[in-house]
Amino acid sequence: MQLQKRKHGFVRGERGQSLVELAISLPIILVLLLGTFDFGMAIFSYSMLRDAAQEGALYGSFNPANKAEIERRSRNISPQANAQANEGLFSSPVELRSTTLVKVTIQTFGDPCQGVRTNGAANSIRVSVSYGYKLLMPFGNNILASGTIPLTATATNVILQPACP
Repeated sequence: MQLQKRKHGFVRGERGQSLVELAISLPIILVLLLGTFDFGMAIFSYSMLRDAAQEGALYGSFNPANKAEIERRSRNISPQANAQANEGLFSSPVELRSTTLVKVTIQTFGDPCQGVRTNGAANSIRVSVSYGYKLLMPFGNNILASGTIPLTATATNVILQPACP
């Protein structure tokens, strides 16, 4: 006995097949879409950390002894430093001013003064900014044990001032 095509184009026993296929594939598509969004936000967060590290290293190349100001410069790069003036203008996924979420590490190599060390390498300063990006995607804890992606950006600059005594 051969099944015949009905008036609406469905063969007997195949009603609802499209709905079942949608129910199976839609969660997978949504997880992939959310994962793509999360990856983009993580890249944007890394970009913010990289800018913060570069700003600190730039200031440190001119004033390497003032580590408190280097850290302040690294933390205050976003326009949200004055939130009242920029109401709704800029939203950053990383709150750089938070000392619990964002860690700034400053290292100097050689003397904190301009010039070349005895081994021929230039004196330099390295600023690292670290942050744990929390995944927005559901089931993020199943993908990564902590549900966070550790991000670290580092910038190294040659110390330009002050001159060695």
